[in-house]
Amino acid sequence: MFDSLSRAGAFAAYQLTLAFGIALLPLALFARQLGVTIPLGDLVAATGDVYDRVRR
Repeated sequence: MFDSLSRAGAFAAYQLTLAFGIALLPLALFARQLGVTIPLGDLVAATGDVYDRVRR
């Protein structure tokens, strides 16, 4: 039961970071034009890695 709960939590965190990244995409593109980078891709990749580890 704990495995399925942690898997569901990791999946929810991954989905939330994807939605967060998509919602902030216009801001990230604008910031890039100003020379500032926002590491949203790193955040999504990190949660994806956690989900992959929990899923196995």
